Amino acid sequence: MAERGAFDPQAILRALERHGVEYVLIGGLAATLHGSTYVTTDVDITPSTTKANLERLARALEELDARVRAPGETSGLAFDRSAAALARTSILNLTTRHGDLDIAFVPAGTRGFEDLRRHAIEITIQETRVVIAALEDVIRSKEAAGREKDRATLPHLRRLLRERDDAP
Repeated sequence: MAERGAFDPQAILRALERHGVEYVLIGGLAATLHGSTYVTTDVDITPSTTKANLERLARALEELDARVRAPGETSGLAFDRSAAALARTSILNLTTRHGDLDIAFVPAGTRGFEDLRRHAIEITIQETRVVIAALEDVIRSKEAAGREKDRATLPHLRRLLRERDDAP
């Protein structure tokens, strides 16, 4: 197995794009791309659950040498990366050769990919196409998750939303 590397979100996003994975970027990195100043150390995505997309995601996870994050296991634990196994999963917290990747098939407060894709925006970062959850959807999911780290960022994200909505 490859040694776990420093966090390189661009490398993770490039691998997803190379394999044609349909996903929406959620969580802290999506918030950062909307202007948040909070630092995140993982990539969070919600992929489409079509069979073809899960097969592409499985190939991307293989390329990334994705392993399940587990306490005391710095290299992570092997798991079944097949499309069939992914179809039976709701959340995966992974470590890859380029840092952490979390996959939530139905993030808190949402109905999953189609729900998030509806208002998502597309941008290009260093020639990589990235579909980002709308700021409203990031806020909605963080509110529903109710985790302390999410509650701490919500005032800042709501302020970004107000500033954006007030801009000419």
